Amino acid sequence: MHKTTIAASALAVLLSSCVQSSTMRVSRNQMIIQTSAEPMCGSVGAAKAAQKQAAVETIKAGYDRYIITSAAAANNVTATQMPGNYDTYGTINSYGGYGTVNATTTYTPGPIIYGGSHDQSIGIVMFKDGEPGSSQAISARDVLGPKWAAIVKDGVNLCN
Repeated sequence: MHKTTIAASALAVLLSSCVQSSTMRVSRNQMIIQTSAEPMCGSVGAAKAAQKQAAVETIKAGYDRYIITSAAAANNVTATQMPGNYDTYGTINSYGGYGTVNATTTYTPGPIIYGGSHDQSIGIVMFKDGEPGSSQAISARDVLGPKWAAIVKDGVNLCN
């Protein structure tokens, strides 16, 4: 296997599940949706994923539209610099019992490891088309786009 193939496969695995969501039904037509996104998604990616998850849950619950009634966000991302290494290269010259040393040391920093998550929590109220209040609500299918049925089936796993 080539290095590029391995790197591409590793990236695909990382991107395939960079978002996780859970929902809590609080009434017949209301839900709280909590979404956690990997550091690479950023807070904007977490918010987009939460909005798509709201659309998915609205359709799954048999509704067509929703209004976001509350939102909260948290950034729990950390960055840790791993230890680096020092490399010393030099030459030794000796002349009749005397010598000189010429050396150069370079430091290469270690990788930065990111951890934690961007978290988003939203509360929604869901509506069926034609119900009072639905004219002000967002269409769940419009949020998900033309491939809405596949997204409802497969879920929201990416933050774009």
